Amino acid sequence: MSRRVVRQSKFRHVFGQAAKADQTYEDIRVSKVTWDSSFCAVNPKFLAIIVEAGGGGAFIVLTLAKTGRVDKNYPLVTGHTAPVLDIDWCPHNDNVIASASDDTTIMVWQIPDYTPVRNITEPIITLEGHSKRVGIITWHPTARNVLLSAGGDNLIIIWNVGTGEVLLSLDDMHPDVIHSVCWNSNGSLLATTCKDKTLRIIDPRKGQVVAERFAAHEGMRPMRAVFTRQGHIFTTGFTRMSQRELGLWDPNHFEEPVALQEMDTSNGVLLPFYDPDSSIVYLCGKGDSSIRYFEITDEPPFVHYLNTFSSKEPQRGMGFMPKRGLDVSKCEIARFYKLHERKCEPIIMTVPRKSDLFQDDLYPDTPGPEPALEADEWMSGQDAEPVLISLRDGYVPPKHRELRVTKRNILDVRPPSGPSRSQSASDAPLSQHTLETLLQEIKALREQVQAQEQRITALENMLCELVDGTD
Repeated sequence: MSRRVVRQSKFRHVFGQAAKADQTYEDIRVSKVTWDSSFCAVNPKFLAIIVEAGGGGAFIVLTLAKTGRVDKNYPLVTGHTAPVLDIDWCPHNDNVIASASDDTTIMVWQIPDYTPVRNITEPIITLEGHSKRVGIITWHPTARNVLLSAGGDNLIIIWNVGTGEVLLSLDDMHPDVIHSVCWNSNGSLLATTCKDKTLRIIDPRKGQVVAERFAAHEGMRPMRAVFTRQGHIFTTGFTRMSQRELGLWDPNHFEEPVALQEMDTSNGVLLPFYDPDSSIVYLCGKGDSSIRYFEITDEPPFVHYLNTFSSKEPQRGMGFMPKRGLDVSKCEIARFYKLHERKCEPIIMTVPRKSDLFQDDLYPDTPGPEPALEADEWMSGQDAEPVLISLRDGYVPPKHRELRVTKRNILDVRPPSGPSRSQSASDAPLSQHTLETLLQEIKALREQVQAQEQRITALENMLCELVDGTD
């Protein structure tokens, strides 16, 4: 019997290629903040990049077709009073993006399909509950308007953006700075990494740690973790000798890793981007000039090295396109948006095929833009897998959908219903935006009352004249 030397995989020849010069986004002053987030978020409609901004924090939002040189006066999304640290597009509404900032707030923005003529300065809602900077935000994968934030106060808050209320506050789980937070596929569990070197699996609705592993990577530098399709945890970190390392863990048997591989001695944190449709994880190190990718399978060694995409310039950050934003006619299985100092460059990963027909094996049904649950259904204990769509005929993003926020009546002094740990957003200090809105409403009501009084006076005068005439 001949022994099979080369492992069979359709992703063995994934080919990475940088976009041509006219397909890049030039003259963007990418943020210089020293924070280990990707600084970039992308969806089938828009590209958002955190940029340098005087007197506060800002990010720029471009339509994907807006390639080439970006005008230096191009409108920004501004509103934070300190640098923006993280941004994330809503998976259920391509026109809604959340931003987290050093100013301790989270803001949720509605981005129009047309290019605005001036800066966008008014968020739909400002979420205030953290006492220190907010460095991580991530939307719930299946429930509508549920957003998670993690701050320098070692606190995780889960919000209902549709009402502005705190759904859950996980305040006694992490004794130190939180490095990363990731939902599993149906949003029932969280995987978190922390400066205390512990990898935790958390059930947020029960408010308890269901599994944990101390020193998944022994080094002191930041660790990252993402859930895989099989329910395993893929991690990146450092050895005691400061070598970069990747690991695969089974939360039911945390004592031993499923796989553990040393990589190199670079000191940049490896950001993992996981594609559940293909079970490929892409590792992008900040300051690296390469993207390494691995296939995760059920057979040893479980994490299989595929290839490395290399370029000359180091990356400042990286955006990862959801599957529904890819070009299926070109067998594109991933697209990255690499941030340089002054530009953003798309990098396209393809599996070369001779046929022009739709490749079913490369594109299983993938999560679409419809949520599977409402926020209150998720809070009541329901779970649901993402609502899947087929990419056979390509994907056309739906038209602009407005996010409406219905805040709880701030004059209602009754305590909020729900778990005792929950805190209403109205308990937090009123934002400037809320005060201005209230003052405008009061002014409008006063004007209405004045107009009614004038109308009453006029009718009384007419009545008096009629009475005098009959006499």
